[in-house]
Amino acid sequence: MAFRIVPDDTNINFFRAARVTFGASVVGMIVSIILFFTMGLNYGIDFTGGTSIRTEAEQPVDVGAYRDALAGLDLGDVVISEVFDPTFEEGQHVAQVRIQSQEGEGSVSSETMTAVATALQQVDPTLEFTAAESVSGKVSGELIRTAILSVLGAMGAILVYIWLRFEWQFSVGAVAALVHDVTLTIGIFALFQIKFDLAIIAALLTIVGYSINDTVVVFDRARENLRKYKTKPLIDVLNISANETLSRTVMTSGTTLVALIALLVLGGDVIRGFVFAITWGIVVGTYSSIYVAKNIVLMLGVKRDWDKPSKPTGGQFANVDA
Repeated sequence: MAFRIVPDDTNINFFRAARVTFGASVVGMIVSIILFFTMGLNYGIDFTGGTSIRTEAEQPVDVGAYRDALAGLDLGDVVISEVFDPTFEEGQHVAQVRIQSQEGEGSVSSETMTAVATALQQVDPTLEFTAAESVSGKVSGELIRTAILSVLGAMGAILVYIWLRFEWQFSVGAVAALVHDVTLTIGIFALFQIKFDLAIIAALLTIVGYSINDTVVVFDRARENLRKYKTKPLIDVLNISANETLSRTVMTSGTTLVALIALLVLGGDVIRGFVFAITWGIVVGTYSSIYVAKNIVLMLGVKRDWDKPSKPTGGQFANVDA
């Protein structure tokens, strides 16, 4: 006997509490927008400017020890990561230390650089600074604009794609679900003041792709069922479609979340924000595919030719006398 996570005869009425679920989504988006404008985002170095320092040492890089050594300098946002490259020689250990701009300055002062060098050399006396680059406020502003345009561009392309593949009602529903997912993700980052950098932008684009994939699966089945059940009300067809794809949704989201939760717990501080964004995005993306996108389609309605007679079988010459 084959094991099934969701039985074939599953018949969940996803519209039973449509007002509650859709209303909760609207309230969540409004709260997220308020949090964004009142609390703001905790922008990382990519968006605030700062200095990136490259170090080399004879001993292996200990990111935790480096971070502890700089903790007492009150430098604000500091990102430390080990650099791997196949061209490195054996025994060449490289790290990148990124420090946010201090008191509105475009780069870290020489006094701060000296303090950082002294602190890190106490961890590893062989450590040397081989390069230092500054990210100015102007570049940071350009990165913010580019990030916004990339997310909006992805949504616009998806809007056109869904419009061409299905109908405009499905397109509006899909994009509404994407706006819902991105808005709630930004809201949760503003609420908990999690660092927001270019990696999170990559996570947002990943969320957009994952969410639209789940939505398209449900919509594709709905399109098939609209042709199959010509006289069923739209709400019943959408419910049938969601139930028929529920097993796929649970399997895909569940297996992805298992890997993401493992990374969230064991992955370390460097990727934690990125993994958290995708984890949260998958949860709200799965929710929006069922409770937001379909509700929008139901509200807008879909044109159906219920009264149109079926075409006779036998081809165009079926009624011609021999």
